[in-house]
Amino acid sequence: MTHRIVIVGGGAGGLELATRLGKTLGKRGSASVTLVDANLTHIWKPLLHEVAAGSLNSYEDELNYVAQAKWNHFEFQLGRMCGLDRAGKTIQLSATLDEQGEELVPARSLAYDSLVIAVGSTTNDFGTQGAAEHCLFLDTRKQAERFHQQLLNHYLRAHAGHDLSREQISVAIVGAGATGVELAAELHHAARELAAYGLGRIKPENMRITLIEAGPRVLPALPERIGEPVHRTLEKLGVTVLTNAAVSEVTETSLKTVGGQEIPAGLKVWAAGIRAPAFLRDIDGLETNRIQQLVVRPTLQTTRDDAIFAFGDCAACPQPGTDRNVPPRAQAAHQQASLLVKSLKLRIEGKPLPEYTYKDYGSLISLSSFSAVGNLMGNLTGSVMLEGWLARIFYVSLYRMHQMALFGVFRTAMLMLSSRIGRGTEPRLKLH
Repeated sequence: MTHRIVIVGGGAGGLELATRLGKTLGKRGSASVTLVDANLTHIWKPLLHEVAAGSLNSYEDELNYVAQAKWNHFEFQLGRMCGLDRAGKTIQLSATLDEQGEELVPARSLAYDSLVIAVGSTTNDFGTQGAAEHCLFLDTRKQAERFHQQLLNHYLRAHAGHDLSREQISVAIVGAGATGVELAAELHHAARELAAYGLGRIKPENMRITLIEAGPRVLPALPERIGEPVHRTLEKLGVTVLTNAAVSEVTETSLKTVGGQEIPAGLKVWAAGIRAPAFLRDIDGLETNRIQQLVVRPTLQTTRDDAIFAFGDCAACPQPGTDRNVPPRAQAAHQQASLLVKSLKLRIEGKPLPEYTYKDYGSLISLSSFSAVGNLMGNLTGSVMLEGWLARIFYVSLYRMHQMALFGVFRTAMLMLSSRIGRGTEPRLKLH
């Protein structure tokens, strides 16, 4: 019987794994490969801040799972995992409903011989009072588009009316990690573009952006030499950066910090902290940690079931020689996907599996069209600090590398050419 590999989660790591396994094991008939996701299309998660600001039209950069499966010899199943039967080696998928609430795809079970869970992470609001009710999150394309629509609505109301109170907008972003920092810069860019397109009753300087960080500096997970120039650039752009300011409560009109400061905001975004999806907590006896991540061994197998693997943000994978886990970063998911391509082939052959060792190749932070900052790390170069246009080029290349992993070199080149041609015929900002 053909070995059945089921991959749950079509994010960057899961989709890359399904594509590469389909091209090898699936094409040769060595295994059947099935990808499960609750959506029909994929967009690279590091781009969601651009979708939120309107710098990126998500419909132009989306990938269709059904088409990708056909081109790369794997099967796609629409559904959301809601249960696991380890003894029977099946997963349960909940019913998928359409916009009218009618059942589109029924609830069902899928059998597996090897199960890979790559469902990513969601934002962790740490139970902060009012955060879930009054903040927007940027975990999904739908959430990013919702933020963009609310931003546009402010401008359109101001443009059409005479209410002077509408001629300014305040945005508060909780969390000065990569997402928060990049969103702040992208929103400043959007304010300039919206004014250039004639929606000028809200001047660029009247978009008040406040970035709030509980820790002592921006980009706390990255080296300080990256955080300092980013902080300076944000302040030059007019972004108010508050550090050592933990948010204690969110209301409809403002945020309150532990220190008693109140920050008025019409739009509030929570971009601090992550946790794995709630359904993973102790699912059928698998070990999870305090933020619901599946605990895995260096082989990326879960600690209590050799047939189940987990990787990416939803997995707590130890870093050998330290007391820390692998950081939840795109480069880690890419590395782990590459390892699992080899591991699953070896598992089918009954051979020992290799162990994953995290390699840090540096970090790059985009500050929209204004700049980019980061460092590259390698065996030959050591650690090289980058800033400005060169860092921006390297940052853009990360997305092109993701596209090449999914489409190959030729199709990626065609996509780049199409994008270049489209710049002359489309607005530089999504205006609807």
